[in-house]
Amino acid sequence: MTLSSLSRLAAFSICAALLSNLALGHEPVDKTRLPVGDGKHTTSPKKGYVWTCSQIFRGGGAHASGAWMRGDGTYDFTAKPIVEGAVNWPSAFKFEVQGNQRIITSNNLPSHSTGVFPVDRNSEAYKYDRNPNSIRSKDFRLVLPKDPELADPSCLGMGAIGFLMTGGVFFNSLDAPGKDAVANEIQDACQGHPERDGSYHYHSLTTCLEPDKKTTQHSDLVGYALDGFGIFGRYGEGGKELTNADLDECHGHTHEVMWDGKKKTIYHYHATWEYPYTMGCYRGKPARIEGAR
Repeated sequence: MTLSSLSRLAAFSICAALLSNLALGHEPVDKTRLPVGDGKHTTSPKKGYVWTCSQIFRGGGAHASGAWMRGDGTYDFTAKPIVEGAVNWPSAFKFEVQGNQRIITSNNLPSHSTGVFPVDRNSEAYKYDRNPNSIRSKDFRLVLPKDPELADPSCLGMGAIGFLMTGGVFFNSLDAPGKDAVANEIQDACQGHPERDGSYHYHSLTTCLEPDKKTTQHSDLVGYALDGFGIFGRYGEGGKELTNADLDECHGHTHEVMWDGKKKTIYHYHATWEYPYTMGCYRGKPARIEGAR
């Protein structure tokens, strides 16, 4: 098969997936007009919000905004500047099942490259977000239930709420002042950045793990929340690109997925392009991360 034939076949496949989604009412999310989540934190479970354990927020975060923030309450994700660079790290991430436990260990260094931190004062990113922190190794150990059970919903802290398969942790969708971190802060090309203690983290699902592409399949598992439930990518059954309307107050739902290599009907979270991006609250009992240093 010639290169031109392969190109036509690839284009046909993409078009077929798009037409399939549109035929099923699965219109793609417009990433140039994503709703800003500022102010959407609450003291109880609420769809489209983050239930935070504390409503007291400190300073920090970005110091200015730019043209990507629209006047209609939306922002253009595709127009945001990024922290440039391609720094590679000695990532060490492992998870294994022992009996009824899932054990995760990581040095919290991602398997993908990152931008250069602290942010270069001569860069475009520095005009908006002068993140002065450096990325540092942080050894973590987390013991989760292999088959987690539902519990009463509970609030999310401001630190790590789960792990992604990159080996990095993810936080909830809020920045230090309590605003939408994905909309307001400037991250690197993989949507990550370090906090004060050097922990590299995300506030959404990194596109370096699940590329932005149309599909007719359910997304793969992309990580685990601290309650043991899995978090899957942005596509649900039939390849539907999910929004808050498809998920509950904690940003999840229950149906059959692949779980430890077998089909299992289990509650799970989904990432979305729509705030709160990963989770709104816990639906299981969260564990504590051990041995951070």
